[in-house]
Amino acid sequence: MAAVATAVVHTEPPLVYLADDLDTLHRVLALEVVARTQAELLNGSATSVREALLSERWGDAVVTWIQETGTGIDVYSNSSVYTDDDLPADMIGAQLQFAALFRDS
Repeated sequence: MAAVATAVVHTEPPLVYLADDLDTLHRVLALEVVARTQAELLNGSATSVREALLSERWGDAVVTWIQETGTGIDVYSNSSVYTDDDLPADMIGAQLQFAALFRDS
């Protein structure tokens, strides 16, 4: 089973980003979310956000962006990605019978 890092940006509608690891996800958030923000929306923090981005201090840039925009971001590492190999259709019935719902008390 593969794993990915996931971020949910709480905009309307929410934005969801997936990356193959947490370091890549941080760069995705820096480029796709923080750097695409108009400077005037950062309430005077645009210079410090720019400096953080150029210094590759992704966390500092994202934290300042969250503080200034009031938009939350949830980040999850090691989210499972299920494939057909993990849950083959011809085996699901056999797997279900051992699930908690199918156990009698």
